[in-house]
Amino acid sequence: MATVYDFTVKKPNGELTSLRDYEGQVILIVNTASKCGFTPQFKELQALYDKFKDRGFAVLGFPCAQFGNQEFEKTEETMEFCQVNYGVTFPMFAKVDVKGPDADPLFAHLTHEKKGLLGSTEIKWNFTKFLVGKDGRVVDRYAPQTNPAKLEDEIVALL
Repeated sequence: MATVYDFTVKKPNGELTSLRDYEGQVILIVNTASKCGFTPQFKELQALYDKFKDRGFAVLGFPCAQFGNQEFEKTEETMEFCQVNYGVTFPMFAKVDVKGPDADPLFAHLTHEKKGLLGSTEIKWNFTKFLVGKDGRVVDRYAPQTNPAKLEDEIVALL
C-alpha cells in the first residue's frame, strides 16, 4: 500500500524532490492559493509550523489555480507573496492540479485515501488539508474552512 513517501513532487524551481525527505514526520499537506478568501490561513499554517517543526512536523504547501484561478501565473510571484505577506518559511512547491484528469499523483492518492463530505474524492476548494502520520499514511482530511489552529491537538497526538 502506497504512502506519501512514495511520491515525488516539484519544487518551485522545477527540481524534483522525494517526499521521503519527510519520512518519520507528521505532515500537513495543503493546496493553497494566494488570492482566496482562505489565504489568511497562511498565518495559522506558519504558526503551527513554527511551533512544532523542531518536534518533527512539516507543513507542505501546493499552490493551485483550479478554483477561480486564484493563484499567480508565475511560481516566483506566489513564493514572494507568501513570504512577504505571511512570512511563510514552510516548504512550498510548484503549482499543481489537485483534481481532474491532470491531478498531481500525490493529490490523487490523498483524495483516494481520505474522502471528503458524503464520500467525495474530489477536492472542492483551496486550503483543503490532509494530515499525515509519521508512517506516511493519511490520518484525516479537513475542509477549507477548518482553521489550521484547530488541528493542534491532533498534531500533538501524532507527534
